[in-house]
Amino acid sequence: MANAYREIFTAPGTKAFSSAGLLARLPLPLTHMGILTMLSETTGEYALAGLVAGTFTFSMAFLGPQVSKAVDRRGQSRVLPLATGVSVLGLAALLLCATADAPSWTLFLFALLSGLMPSMSAMVRARWTEIYRGTPRLTTAYSMESVVDELTYVISPALAVVLSTALFPQAAPLFAAVLLVVGVALFVPQKRTEPPVRPRAASGGDTSVIRSAPVLLLALVLLCGGAIPGMVDTMGLAFAEEQGNKSLGGLVFTVYAIGSGLSGLLFGAREWNVPLPRLLLVGVAGTALTTLPFLLVDGVTVMCVAVFLAGVFFAPTMVVIMGIVERVTPEHQLTEAMTWMIAGLQSGVAIGAAVTGVVYDRFGATAGVSVALVAGAVALLLTLCALPILRTRLWRGDGQAPEPTAPTTSADTTTPVGC
Repeated sequence: MANAYREIFTAPGTKAFSSAGLLARLPLPLTHMGILTMLSETTGEYALAGLVAGTFTFSMAFLGPQVSKAVDRRGQSRVLPLATGVSVLGLAALLLCATADAPSWTLFLFALLSGLMPSMSAMVRARWTEIYRGTPRLTTAYSMESVVDELTYVISPALAVVLSTALFPQAAPLFAAVLLVVGVALFVPQKRTEPPVRPRAASGGDTSVIRSAPVLLLALVLLCGGAIPGMVDTMGLAFAEEQGNKSLGGLVFTVYAIGSGLSGLLFGAREWNVPLPRLLLVGVAGTALTTLPFLLVDGVTVMCVAVFLAGVFFAPTMVVIMGIVERVTPEHQLTEAMTWMIAGLQSGVAIGAAVTGVVYDRFGATAGVSVALVAGAVALLLTLCALPILRTRLWRGDGQAPEPTAPTTSADTTTPVGC
């Protein structure tokens, strides 16, 4: 397994852009939790803090694909500095408003503006795709990126809470802004790995890729899938609080990330000769089935076992979806398409956490964890509906077979990458 991941870094520039990209992608989860912690500390209003943090998340879910669409048209080096500058200015204004006890509407306004933060995980994936398109190493690169995403969503929220409670309330959002500026400043100058701007079709070149049926359906699958970790966020805290130790909630989040991260690493390192649509079906079906143990949860210990199982299918499914998107999306729209996938996932997490909180407050723990069951079932239903379209589109893209398979990880093969 180590060799497979070592090999992807043999290409010139890969270590540099992936390291810079890691710095630049930490601010997204750090900002969300930082806003939440900052406002809860400065105003004492948890409802307001949650609404403003949610505004930032949903703003980025909508504006992120627009930034990526501009990147596809004009290039990373031209768009990223501008988007980063506007986002940082919005975040700085938000900090000032929170410090000066400004009217609440100003918090929402600048949270919206801060959402122009670029989706750096999509930018990094676009560079991996440019380097390894048509080779099996792209599977390994996508797997590694999924694991890195998991790590950022474990490290950043905990770091935000520590910074804003141990130092001063504005510390976490401020640190996020600094990380974003430094990360993008290191990432953008690396021209040799930057994907070139692809020529656009004469007709329909400005149409958003989300209007493509495969992209829309896969984004919806991820939205439903994201509701599962969203439920874990809320119910992990709820069960920990019931046991009198809220800090145990962090253990639940960590176990989920470990299960997903380990499976993602293993998936990217081994050989797969299975049709991509079948891999997708297995991944989503497994995700749906592993929500059933949540019905048995009665405390943090059992919750940790359940979330580990639920995480096993998550990262591999994300890798397969990104691989399908790479195959069915025109090259000049790839960054935007990948960003829609990430936006769907992020929105699902936010919606799942919010809905679970409401259901738990009104109907109790069993109903709260059932949100994951419903989300998994809907994701599976959407996948079944999407399979015929995906098979047709993948077949047309290859011109060879209706069900292309994921390539092996052999360094000698030249089979087009499948996931």
